[in-house]
Amino acid sequence: MKEKRLRVLQLGKFYPIKGGVEKVMYDLTTGFAERFSHKVICDMMCADGEKGSRTIHLGGNARLICCRTLWKVAATMISPSMIHTLKKECRNYDIIHVHHPDPMACIALFLSGYKGKVVLHWHSDIQKQKMLLKFYQPLQEWLLKRADLILGTSPVYLAESPCLQSVQGKTRCLPIGVEPMRPQAERVAAIREKYPCKKIVFSLGRLVAYKGYEYLIEAARFLDDDYVLLIGGTGPLKAELDEKIKMLGLEGKVVLLGRVSDEDLPAYYGACELFCLSSVQKTEAFGIVQIEAMSCGKPIVATTIPQSGVAWVNAHGQSGLNVAPESGRELAEAIRAIAGDEVVYSGYSRRAELRYRSLFTKERMIENLLDIYHNLWKEQK
Repeated sequence: MKEKRLRVLQLGKFYPIKGGVEKVMYDLTTGFAERFSHKVICDMMCADGEKGSRTIHLGGNARLICCRTLWKVAATMISPSMIHTLKKECRNYDIIHVHHPDPMACIALFLSGYKGKVVLHWHSDIQKQKMLLKFYQPLQEWLLKRADLILGTSPVYLAESPCLQSVQGKTRCLPIGVEPMRPQAERVAAIREKYPCKKIVFSLGRLVAYKGYEYLIEAARFLDDDYVLLIGGTGPLKAELDEKIKMLGLEGKVVLLGRVSDEDLPAYYGACELFCLSSVQKTEAFGIVQIEAMSCGKPIVATTIPQSGVAWVNAHGQSGLNVAPESGRELAEAIRAIAGDEVVYSGYSRRAELRYRSLFTKERMIENLLDIYHNLWKEQK
């Protein structure tokens, strides 16, 4: 008799993929389809902000179920279609895996009448939308109680989030994992030719306040002229950061690259000496860019943001160095401490890649989650 396959639905956020939470959902869905389709049927349901309701077949029997969005409020997609679709589809799943923060997903689950197991993936607390949180708080409390298991991306965030203090007994850490970056030699060489004889410090992210790019720009003042800082990404602070670079006379020493394409991104990781994550707020809960850089053997300079998992991802003294947020001078000192000596640098580089391979591969994330799912499934059989 053929063994029954576990059926799981990843629920939350939106499509196309624009951020870390959606990327994790998509990687889990495709990861199970690629490696464990004989054991698990894993679908993904989300709000679609562009093309409306549709179903995309991903291979390995996996489906991406997109629900039409009417409008977007406070970074939340309003999708009545998700409520209707989940109510119709939920009975087909043994486990629904909800990715937080996403009030729309929570509302849809609440109204669905679903009776099976729920995994809550707590990527971060709601930080910016304080008014939204006031209205959402009762539903958030319901979701925390409803969840059979709560996953966090780092032990630090799980232990220190004020929202999770009353549910510590059902939390478990599942670090994010990614495919390794594979830089192409010719693309790496082309980037290095643009900055000959320079030690490249690379950073990547939206140009928004919590990323702390103003402090990374200030760090350039304390670095010798053999360093160049490349910052990839777009966002509302572009003009303000450009002005700061000009005001400090750092043109050519700090370069805002704009959007870095998926094709070019591995090459920037490959071309740099190290990666710097200068974020200053808990909104930066993990920093997937850190593990992407580590996969290329690149050391990390990051910040010790209170209650954030960033400094756990970058193990201080092993894969890189962590410094206090909002200090350009400390960022510069850490950059020099790593990149200023070839022997020291080689040690950090080796340990960064080792930390990636031991903790942050996509394969490890998928395998660990498969064990979690099966343990939950056994409980309800």
